[in-house]
Amino acid sequence: MRIPARNFQYGGKNGAELACEKVPLSRLAQTYGTPLYVYSAGAIRERMRMFAAAFQGVRHTVCYSVKANSNLSILQLLAGLGAGFDIVSGGELERVRRSDKKALKRVVFSGVGKAAAEMDAALAAGILVFNVESAAELDLLEARARAAHKVAPVALRVNPDVFAETHPYISTGLHAHKFGVPMSEARALYRLASRSKHLLPTGISVHIGSQIQNAEPFGQALRRVRELVTDLAAENIALRYIDAGGGLGISYRIEEPFDPQALLAQYARVVRAELEGFDGELLLEPGRFVIAQAGALLAQVLYVKRNGSKTFVVTDAAMNDLIRPALYQAHHAIVPLRRRAKDQATVVDVVGPVCESGDFFARDRSMPELTAGDTVAILDAGAYGMAQSSNYNTRTRPAEVLVDGGKHKLIRRRETLRDLLGPEMLR
Repeated sequence: MRIPARNFQYGGKNGAELACEKVPLSRLAQTYGTPLYVYSAGAIRERMRMFAAAFQGVRHTVCYSVKANSNLSILQLLAGLGAGFDIVSGGELERVRRSDKKALKRVVFSGVGKAAAEMDAALAAGILVFNVESAAELDLLEARARAAHKVAPVALRVNPDVFAETHPYISTGLHAHKFGVPMSEARALYRLASRSKHLLPTGISVHIGSQIQNAEPFGQALRRVRELVTDLAAENIALRYIDAGGGLGISYRIEEPFDPQALLAQYARVVRAELEGFDGELLLEPGRFVIAQAGALLAQVLYVKRNGSKTFVVTDAAMNDLIRPALYQAHHAIVPLRRRAKDQATVVDVVGPVCESGDFFARDRSMPELTAGDTVAILDAGAYGMAQSSNYNTRTRPAEVLVDGGKHKLIRRRETLRDLLGPEMLR
């Protein structure tokens, strides 16, 4: 069986034991319990090396999208590799600060709803640039910068009205979406910002969506961005940064061939072609592409239940631990931690204990036969897994572990009911 990320592979005696790097996952499940998120440090480093190679010779910064997975240890690892960070809240800004204060200078602040207090914190931190998404936001940022006696570095996030084939919930580049400023309005806003003593137009940003596996839409968007940059330069508004956003996707299906290096090379060729001659710096905002295949969610089988013709494998993980299948109808490969010599495939639904029919990880999936007490790995769960977890049904959230070669460390302890109920008050 081919596993999408080579950092998760079967090995050991008879090739029957699933491991993350050099650590058997069964050992981690026994040590830390389940549900459990496991991440490969080697996989994260590998994806960052891919970006460095693909954009060699181009002045660029990879600003990792914090919303994909915001664990402090993962951010610290990325900061140590020279990454910048794309944030969308004051909370994410604080996460970067706690991970590596020096990385604050490499922060890009995106998002349509920045509050005044968040702007103040980012101004005080001296971030790289604010990606502004409306005229009203630009006005507020100018007022906050004036009050702080500072100059805010500004990039407008423009909406290029480019369609990207992806799930509608994660498509962001059309006029029907809430994100960005229409291209037709951007010039006037740049002129306005250039006249302000407290705003410095320094860049331009575009982001058309997430989980995109075709480079052409990125090229269409950047072509329109580059035309605007050229027009602004003619008005003596010279921009130092072009932020190409993120959105590069992966394959979540074991049965589909997927070469991340080839996809990234194709993407880099398109970006390079559209930005040829630009003498500023390129900003890139990958999230999923860096972290998704570096992570897996381990879950123990509680029961195997049959209702008529349906068979349900009930695990101790649920939609509150990984909501992507329920929210996006997303596919995740699910594999046993130990393969049996003569596994017989059966068609099952893999579900959790939450009181919702939408609490599932797979429906009508052909899988090796599982019994109570077995442990499975839900693959490619490093992005938008723990980051979107919740306490629905008053369930505590999982622990997280980072594996590096033959070593492993706890990077988030398992939540307790005391943690969960602590903020609540009885009269």
